[in-house]
Amino acid sequence: MNEPAKNILGVSLAVGVLITVVVGGGIGGCSAYNSVRVWNADTAGRAQLAEAQSNRQIKTLEAKAAKESAQYLADADITRATGQARANKILQNSLGGPEGYLQFLKIEAMKETKANMIYVPTEAQLPVTEASRFGPMPSGGE
Repeated sequence: MNEPAKNILGVSLAVGVLITVVVGGGIGGCSAYNSVRVWNADTAGRAQLAEAQSNRQIKTLEAKAAKESAQYLADADITRATGQARANKILQNSLGGPEGYLQFLKIEAMKETKANMIYVPTEAQLPVTEASRFGPMPSGGE
């Protein structure tokens, strides 16, 4: 073959190889891109699953802690109420029963008040405690 034909054949061969490499590389690149995209999606899905499981565990532990705290608070309230009931019973018995205890509470409340006036319930303009001394009230216009 002559020299110009060899040059054309060499250039044609080089162009053919270049086209084959470019087309093959493009197809291979698309395949690699798809593989990476699938791998990224899989990894992201696993990460979301792990995060959801972690959040569920956190919420479960928080709920258990709240339940335990509520149980301890309830036990403390029961203990406090039991002690208060015992103290009230001792005080009530030492004051002669429920009426004496109520009188004691009324006196204590009056000691603690800072008011200038104390309301006394009345009936017919007489204090209720004094109303029984005067006997039954007359009826009508007699």
